[in-house]
Amino acid sequence: MAMDVASLAEAPQLSSKVKAEMSKKKMRPESPVLVRIFKQESELEVWKVNASGQYALFKTYPMCRWSGKLGPKTKSGDRQAPEGFYHVSAGMLNPNSQYYVSFNLGYPNRLESALGYTGEALMVHGACSSSGCYAMTDQGVGEIYAIVQKALDGGQERFQVQAYPFRMTTENMAKHKGDPNMPFWRTLKEGYDAFAFTRKQPKVSVCGGRYVFNRDFANGEPDDPLAQCPATVDGAQNDVIAKIGAEQKKLDAAFAGATPVSSFAYVDGGMHQSFRSLLKQQGAKGMAARISRTKYPVSRPDAALADPYDD
Repeated sequence: MAMDVASLAEAPQLSSKVKAEMSKKKMRPESPVLVRIFKQESELEVWKVNASGQYALFKTYPMCRWSGKLGPKTKSGDRQAPEGFYHVSAGMLNPNSQYYVSFNLGYPNRLESALGYTGEALMVHGACSSSGCYAMTDQGVGEIYAIVQKALDGGQERFQVQAYPFRMTTENMAKHKGDPNMPFWRTLKEGYDAFAFTRKQPKVSVCGGRYVFNRDFANGEPDDPLAQCPATVDGAQNDVIAKIGAEQKKLDAAFAGATPVSSFAYVDGGMHQSFRSLLKQQGAKGMAARISRTKYPVSRPDAALADPYDD
């Protein structure tokens, strides 16, 4: 938030400060990038490949606004922000967004389309307004946009976005064990754990009506996302798959003794604590002037102030 909105260039470019931060972490501006999004914490992480050849955390950005509640998006108009695994190519970047700049998550993806989910134009963008998107402020999205564009220009065909309801620790999962989305979230945790164990982008397949990670199939990738998963072949990822299975068993044990928290009395989505403080101090109009070049209104500010995920 320190950057003045007026100083933003029309086309975001990597600043010397960002390049210096990358250099300190042994990352090149053109090295591959990966994005993780966490609703409950209202945070977006940018990861980049460093000199070790693995992904390392570059920076965590506070999220200004997301809408809906924890859980996947299933239909147009439900105000839900997507949860799942998405892949963003250069053609999905929009330098002329009404929210400064943006990139499309590609919702619905193959799995979501097969399940009959509907919706379109679900973005990561600027300002602080959401009806299903992830709003990062103009300053935040400008920096993120420049980072991912440089990676795509550097040869990365597309970058992966992993969107989660919360950080998928055993403790957090156990707190939400009574949620009807838990079977889906357990699948998401498999991908979360695959990345945690390897610090490499997980290979995402879809079959059996769910995501499947780091599997090699005897006859190539499954064609039908809803059909039973075909036979797999032994591969180099077997040890990772075993670790993921062990994590699921730990989860079963944690669920057995956990008492789920009472339902969150949310009003509509969330906002990072740092922006909630700014909203309290400056009001919706004052905040909009600080974080949006067009002074785009903050969506449902009263609901943002009532965010139940505030620590």
